[in-house]
Amino acid sequence: MKHTLSVLVEDEAGVLARIAGLFARRGYNIESLAVGPAEQTGISRITMVVPGDRATIEQLAKQLYKLINVLKVQDITEVPCVERELMLMKVNATSSTRSEMLELSQIFRARVVDVAEDSLTFEVVGDPGKMVAIVQVLSKFGIQEIARTGRVALVRESGVNTEYLKANASI
Repeated sequence: MKHTLSVLVEDEAGVLARIAGLFARRGYNIESLAVGPAEQTGISRITMVVPGDRATIEQLAKQLYKLINVLKVQDITEVPCVERELMLMKVNATSSTRSEMLELSQIFRARVVDVAEDSLTFEVVGDPGKMVAIVQVLSKFGIQEIARTGRVALVRESGVNTEYLKANASI
């Protein structure tokens, strides 16, 4: 199972290297990584997606707490969250396929950010499932390049679990 970890750290040189080193020494892969300033000056939030069972993730969290500069580690996998990624995708485009591509991109609320003679570049923001879906839909045109950020996530203070709402929409 994939777990999403939210880690608050002091914003100092080498913190990310120590965290990555901890994972590498233990043979764990980080599938997604996003780092940026948090709400408080001098603090950064690291959002990681890591494969493993619950016991493994708990052990990794304990190891993270042993590192200096790590302030808080939270496994937010099963907590109601807002999750987003950003993807830029360059797709082959001809004069005969552009209108269909633009119609399909509107379904995903993707924005065209570059137009060339033989390609369109889209900006897509959303949850990881949306990224997979638009890649599948536009792959028939030929994808030239993809660049994705790591997942960023914040806990929903409202406690509303949108995944639960989607699954039970007919209720």
